[in-house]
Amino acid sequence: MGLKSGLENNGPFSVYAFNDPQEALAAFEANFYDLLLLDVRMPKMNGFQLYRHLKKIDDSPNVCFITAYETYYEELKKDFPTLAVNCFIKKPIEIDDLIRRIIEELES
Repeated sequence: MGLKSGLENNGPFSVYAFNDPQEALAAFEANFYDLLLLDVRMPKMNGFQLYRHLKKIDDSPNVCFITAYETYYEELKKDFPTLAVNCFIKKPIEIDDLIRRIIEELES
């Protein structure tokens, strides 16, 4: 089951998914999203670089970074010293656990 279908079929979410960060950036709309779930490692642009671009368009959505690697918290703090991001999700993660984590972020 893909991430998009897993979230939509098992949670109260509408999900817009992109495999290409440049496509995500081109389709991004201000004041539309509640939460950004960004993979740290992507081709052409990493999740932090994508977030930097998205933040220029709309800085209101919550963000969670997802990674199969060590937490990149120090790199994030260097790029965004005033940003309080506490949502790093380590892959692999079960869809039920991911849903719980997303709901926690949306309620905070």
